[in-house]
Amino acid sequence: MEKNLPKRNEVPQEMTWRLGDIYESEEAWEAERAQILPLAEEIAGYDGKVAGSADILLKVLQLFEKGVLLIDRVMGYAHMYQDQDTSDTTGQSLEMKGMNTIAQAMEKISFLDPEILEIPEDTLKEFFAKEPGLEHFACHIREIRRLREHTLSKETEALIASARELMGSPQGTYGMLSNADLKFPTVKDRDGNEIQITNGRFVPLQMSPDRSLRKAVFEQYYARWKEFSNTWASLYDGEVKARIFESRARKYGSCFEAAVDGNNVSPAVCDNLFDSVHRNIGQMHRYVRLRKKLLGVEELHMYDIYASMVSDFEMKVSYEEAKAMTLEALKPMGEEYLSVVRRAYEERWIDVMENEGKRSGAYSSGVYDVHPYMLLNYNNTLDDVFTLIHEMGHSMHTWYSTHAQSLLDSEYKIFVAEVASTTNEILLLEYLLGKAESKQEKAYLINHLLESFKGTLFRQTMFEEFERKTCAMAEEGTPLTAETLADVYLNLNREYFGEDMVSDPEIAWEWCRIPHFYYNFYVYQYATSFSAAVAIARRILKEGESYAKQYIEFLKSGCTQDPVSLLKIAGIDLSTAQPIDSALEEFARAITEMEELYA
Repeated sequence: MEKNLPKRNEVPQEMTWRLGDIYESEEAWEAERAQILPLAEEIAGYDGKVAGSADILLKVLQLFEKGVLLIDRVMGYAHMYQDQDTSDTTGQSLEMKGMNTIAQAMEKISFLDPEILEIPEDTLKEFFAKEPGLEHFACHIREIRRLREHTLSKETEALIASARELMGSPQGTYGMLSNADLKFPTVKDRDGNEIQITNGRFVPLQMSPDRSLRKAVFEQYYARWKEFSNTWASLYDGEVKARIFESRARKYGSCFEAAVDGNNVSPAVCDNLFDSVHRNIGQMHRYVRLRKKLLGVEELHMYDIYASMVSDFEMKVSYEEAKAMTLEALKPMGEEYLSVVRRAYEERWIDVMENEGKRSGAYSSGVYDVHPYMLLNYNNTLDDVFTLIHEMGHSMHTWYSTHAQSLLDSEYKIFVAEVASTTNEILLLEYLLGKAESKQEKAYLINHLLESFKGTLFRQTMFEEFERKTCAMAEEGTPLTAETLADVYLNLNREYFGEDMVSDPEIAWEWCRIPHFYYNFYVYQYATSFSAAVAIARRILKEGESYAKQYIEFLKSGCTQDPVSLLKIAGIDLSTAQPIDSALEEFARAITEMEELYA
């Protein structure tokens, strides 16, 4: 690992994404941004007239769809431009100008949903009979009317729309501070080399076989987060208060209820997850005991949680090797699927390397009439290969959805978003297990599977429990101070990891560094999606391309049904706890297999 990160202009072009596929220049971006407000003004000219006739309703919806496409392009470009180097003032300017424009536009058209809601059911049926073009917007209209009870008057919707930019301020500030401004110290490895700690390097450094290095990185990394703990708490408190404000304005019982209803999912799905995980928490504790045994330590600490339990095997994978590996692993999906994956690699849909100021983590982001993009921070680890194929799963979901559905019908809900990504991860794991040539390599891969369960099913459920607890506290009037949040987090960590893990005091501050806590109850969907993906991947490997085609029909479905119904296309029913219980049974089997390898 090199001491310093390259600057953005030092990254080889072939390792960067090609944002020119969206706009060739900032001037071209500005030209399209300039179209948004006039278009919003044109839509605003229909204020009070939307229910006048089928022709008017169709015209307004066509203008709205055009505006959504412009916003998709403008904000997609601005967002990715900023993320490639968050310290670049050009990217910051694009993001802020775009957000300001969108906020103004949304305020101007905020009357639209309330007026669509006011159309009597019989009148709406007449409109559809008179104007076949309205069928193009049927799913969109149905979704608007589903939320009738929680849609407010035109005046109040306009007020909330005008406050949208303000309510998003905590997340934006968090991202700027954590990615651009927060700097970490250097540490020395066992050879005396200075290594710069960064967000992107934290987990790879925690995977080091050098335990003293892991401990030093862990302590210094979290000490830096703790230095700003009051700021992080203030930002999170602002995020939660914004949720509470809107959920109460929309007459929801809680901000959690509002969030899941926005995805057209019952709170019972998350409750099923909590119930299953807590019923099976003993398996997580069993995993921790196994980790302690295989690492051979008297005390297992939180800085040991990423280290491989298989100390006599290591897998480093270059980016070129990773591309070839993922193409082989995805062969069960069929040639059509693979051909698009090859395009992603060949046509620079991916920003690969970490550089100074680059957003941490990884994501896939789609632009409807262009193609998906992926941001990585690739560091040649096996985890990075899994991240690559994970984000490729998101991108393929976006690809199929945007090519099969209209713009408005292609926007699949967050609830199903993690299914495609995790299915790909499991296909990769099974491919690698099938090629394993030694006990150590097989154990290394089972270790990765166990890590996936720990990190996705258990850890994300713990994150969600933290989010639900703290939001409920705020709703009851409890101040969300840095110490209060740290206490909640530390207690949850102790509960989930059990008595065989030393929950070091530093881990109490981990909540500060989790950007997903600003995503409004996102993370439980990692766990439910992981459970669904385990079942889907098993069927793909067992039944081959015939089932893969059935699964691809799910990928093509966008938001044409509610998420739980969409998953039933792929044969998965998350209205019950069965997929979660089945996944946890597989976790137990993997622990047993690892125990037997080292009996």
